[in-house]
Amino acid sequence: MNTLKAQKRDMATKAKRLRREGFVTGNLFGKQIEGSILLKIEKKEAERIQRECMKGSQIMLDVEGKSYDVLIKEMDYDPMKRVILEMDFQELVKGEKVHSVAEIVLHNKDKEVEGVLEQSLEEVSYKATPEHLVDKIDIDCSTLRLGDCIKVGDLDIAKDKDVEVLTHLDTVVVSVLAPHNAEATDEEETAEEA
Repeated sequence: MNTLKAQKRDMATKAKRLRREGFVTGNLFGKQIEGSILLKIEKKEAERIQRECMKGSQIMLDVEGKSYDVLIKEMDYDPMKRVILEMDFQELVKGEKVHSVAEIVLHNKDKEVEGVLEQSLEEVSYKATPEHLVDKIDIDCSTLRLGDCIKVGDLDIAKDKDVEVLTHLDTVVVSVLAPHNAEATDEEETAEEA
């Protein structure tokens, strides 16, 4: 499991100043934490976690020597500046269900030759205890054919008795549609023949 080192942040120091000094701001909250703990994380450490993990991942958070088993609740990223601004973490309590999301990752998208893949859903919302958390859902698209459709109810996470899926089971995750330019070409040929 990944470990991220962080330090407690002084409220007197503004977030903008910390970012200029090479830190990412953060927040740790949970039932056993009074209020929340404001954090500052070295930019390099935050970027490493961003590369290796995603929203919904479970990691160990080391705050000045004290370890917390946490869930990454949010990663605020500025795509224009290509920098991570803030990270929020929820402390996990053994046996207690938490709300989280599992990101959907499509594999072998280029293997689809019959149609165009359309991803309709980026993540699945669910509740589970810390030992049953799911950070991502892998879908192999190499076997999909024109007209095929995968719904949330078709995914392994929906069949897992230890996970309570909150996203509607009939929600379409990915489907294979007919390419629009192929239809336009057929219509143009028909028009030319007439």
